[in-house]
Amino acid sequence: ILPETDSTNNYLTQLCNEQQSAVREFTTVIAERQTAGKGQRGNSWESEDCRNITFSFVLYPTFIEARRQFILSQIVSLSIKEELDQWTEGISIKWPNDIYWNEKKICGILIENDLSGHHIGRSISGIGVNINQDVFRSNAPNPISLKQITGKDHDRYLILANIMKRVKEYYTLLQADPSNNAADIITERYVRSLFRRNGFHRYADADGEFLACLLRVEPDGRFILKDQTGKERGYLFKEVQY
Repeated sequence: ILPETDSTNNYLTQLCNEQQSAVREFTTVIAERQTAGKGQRGNSWESEDCRNITFSFVLYPTFIEARRQFILSQIVSLSIKEELDQWTEGISIKWPNDIYWNEKKICGILIENDLSGHHIGRSISGIGVNINQDVFRSNAPNPISLKQITGKDHDRYLILANIMKRVKEYYTLLQADPSNNAADIITERYVRSLFRRNGFHRYADADGEFLACLLRVEPDGRFILKDQTGKERGYLFKEVQY
């Protein structure tokens, strides 16, 4: 537990680089104050001091091929979604791995993988979950905290411990099953948990807006939609917007 750091991902990456084999799998770094929290594509993450949980943990998933690295994103997002389900209704995963309550964002995830040949040598997941923050002051469009939803404070470290237990259970399940059966179970749960899972919704890609329904998510993370003409459309991260 750090009183302050720029980014828990940066801190844990440096720790792993300096101490290497001494940093065990599931080592977790938590910051009470994060001065430069990292979001996707260089975005920042707002978090009031000592009110939320901002943390990173390391895995060494050498049994996972690089082309299947999206399964780690599914494990992490499912673990957080299923823990928050214990405290409120309306939680979903907005592809690829934002956690939403209804139409508002309660959690962001940034996963940084280092490849070793055709497999993943090291994976560091950085996570910010809005727990007890009362007011958001950044220009982020739609943040919300668990306290704003439920009207009461929550034990941040209990929620963190439960998230990590869930991550470990999913990870152990995947590690113990050399076939794709475990991955299929995880992917099925992930797809069932997705934001706007049912019905037609408005999306936009490089060619403009369209209505489509969600068909599936491929093992590489590709998001497959079906538009109103029946045409399938596949997208990687940032190629389509809600």
